[in-house]
Amino acid sequence: MRRTLVALMHDRPGTLNRIASLFRRRAYNIESLTVGHTEREGISRMTIVVDEPEASSGIVERNLRKLINVLHVEDITGASAVMHDLALIKIATANGTRAEIMKIAESFDARILDIGLDTLIVEATAPGERIDRLVAVLRPFGISEMVRTGRIAMVRDGTSHSIQSEKEHA
Repeated sequence: MRRTLVALMHDRPGTLNRIASLFRRRAYNIESLTVGHTEREGISRMTIVVDEPEASSGIVERNLRKLINVLHVEDITGASAVMHDLALIKIATANGTRAEIMKIAESFDARILDIGLDTLIVEATAPGERIDRLVAVLRPFGISEMVRTGRIAMVRDGTSHSIQSEKEHA
């Protein structure tokens, strides 16, 4: 089962390496890993998607908490959350297919970012399964290049935990 873990950490050199090493040592496969700045300077937020049973992800969660610079870890798999990926897809537009591709993009709430002589670049932000469906529909037109982020996630309404952790209170 896919588990989604969110970790808050100090933005310091070596932190990402220590986290990746934890997964490597335990032979867990990271399906996606996304890291970015938060609203608080010096704090980064990492969203990790692993394909592990709940019991295994609990062990990973506990071990992540022990790492230096990690402030907070939460498994949000079952939580009411917004979970999205981002994809940039470059599609060939030969033989007058440009209008059809633009209609498909619009039907998936995707945006056209760039129009070239022979290509379009489409941006899609949606749950991963919806992006998978968009890619499947666009593939017959000829995807010449694609890049996707990993999942990012945020728990809905007031149910998320404070950015301050027990490590900061200690």
